[in-house]
Amino acid sequence: MNCTLQEIANRIKQAKSVVIFAHMRPDGDAFGSALSLSRALDFLGIQNEVCVESDVPSNLAFIDGIDRVKKAPSAEYDLLVTVDCSDLQRLGTLFNEFNKAARKKIDTINIDHHISNTRFAKLNFVRECSANCMNMAQLVAYMGVPLEKKLAEYLLIGLLTDSGNFSHDDVTEETLSLAAKLVEAGADIRYYNYTLFKKQPKQRAKLFATTMSGIRYFFDDRFAVITVSRKAMEECGADHGMTEGFVDFPLNVDGVEVAASVMEVKYRQYKISLRSKEYADVNKIAGTFGGGGHIRAAGCMLFGDLEEVIDRLGYAVSQYLND
Repeated sequence: MNCTLQEIANRIKQAKSVVIFAHMRPDGDAFGSALSLSRALDFLGIQNEVCVESDVPSNLAFIDGIDRVKKAPSAEYDLLVTVDCSDLQRLGTLFNEFNKAARKKIDTINIDHHISNTRFAKLNFVRECSANCMNMAQLVAYMGVPLEKKLAEYLLIGLLTDSGNFSHDDVTEETLSLAAKLVEAGADIRYYNYTLFKKQPKQRAKLFATTMSGIRYFFDDRFAVITVSRKAMEECGADHGMTEGFVDFPLNVDGVEVAASVMEVKYRQYKISLRSKEYADVNKIAGTFGGGGHIRAAGCMLFGDLEEVIDRLGYAVSQYLND
């Protein structure tokens, strides 16, 4: 059932204990959404836990309070909330916990901003916007929670990361207005801008140079592909979290409309990140392989030999490039 944020706020405030799930391989918006709701629940005196199946990416380990995030619930709860998650498969191993909650007749809530969201919970609020933290900012306001410094910081992390530091074409007056309110509440936008987008260990710099030296171009340079192998990460001493933002570099090359990062997760398993510049709908491209996201930013998983994966991906992309 689709609900308003006010209705969801009312239901959350009735809970005695809440578990909050974010998607696997979490980004800044996933953690910002989850931790901002947890902060609001703390303010209201409602017991809560944040759970994500994956390890915390190295690029986000600096976030205050992220050490509280668990991989599975450690206590009973009477309400389950998912944030920034487009479908149940994106929960990873927490998919089973979600199904268990549904079988026990525990209410489930889904708060998200992806165009590909499947409305999988009992109560759903899905609104396309720059970042899910924009939805969360409205939600905590409806919950009657004041916008203090720590809450503003969590929301700003999500806003900055999913808007591409205010560079994506879904950035609106509302996006910038919220950023101003978060800064007014005490969030240090200079610090988070530097830490999220500029600060990097030398291992990442080495992996970045190695990766970008191998950019491949297809379809008259309209499609650019980078590959990140497990071997390259090992040789550079890097990890998956250090690849955040890599896909944006080839997209900035003149003439490129779609950029893809093909990152080896396991043997014959690749995480695909897609970005487009002006017209190609990468949500539909990712949807070809069971993934999704946004029109200009989406992802999926592909299996097989690397060249086979790139061929399949290239064919799908070619269907959305203008002649």
